[in-house]
Amino acid sequence: MKQDDQRGKKIVIALDGPAASGKGTLARRLASHFNLALLDTGILYRAVGWNVLQDGGDPENEVDALKAAEKISDTDFSNPELRTESIGVAASKVAQIAAVRSTLLNFQRHFANNPPPDKDGAILDGRDIATVICPEAPIKIFITADVETRAKRRFLEEYGENGTPEQLAEILKDLKDRDQRDINRSASPLKKAENAYLIDTTDSDIEAVFEAAREFVSSKM
Repeated sequence: MKQDDQRGKKIVIALDGPAASGKGTLARRLASHFNLALLDTGILYRAVGWNVLQDGGDPENEVDALKAAEKISDTDFSNPELRTESIGVAASKVAQIAAVRSTLLNFQRHFANNPPPDKDGAILDGRDIATVICPEAPIKIFITADVETRAKRRFLEEYGENGTPEQLAEILKDLKDRDQRDINRSASPLKKAENAYLIDTTDSDIEAVFEAAREFVSSKM
């Protein structure tokens, strides 16, 4: 991979999108293909939400959330419970708090600008990577899908073929609520950067999405 000739830095890909849009899967595929270090920034907020709940706090309380954010380095990011829907809801609540976002911002920027020497750059996926964390990233992608499609994907991930209509309805409600919080929060709202490449995955499988993203990234190298 070519490095940025002007800045002498390795490539940075900023990948944004709403929950269950497929950005995590795409980020892993791109990281593997282009030999990039990968940071799922959502796991940081999930970890903060987890820490708040473990301490018996309120994810919407700034004091509780900031205390949890400050001990992020002590969190086990491999904990499978961080991927549950309930922790996702807590994550979207702590993510609305500006002080929490500020605490995690430097961690994310350092990761983007200092990938391991054996990597050709970094890819970060989240909600505000292209707009706030890495606004100067040379490659920006925004991935989305309609909320009903995203709910069905999350439903199948969590329950497979054994889920109930009531469980699907609850996931759909949670995603709609999370979208509203993410889009309308005052601190770093979810939105597409003006120069980001838009990929709608509603009617596409992962192979088609990956190929579209791979071609776009290759064109920028």
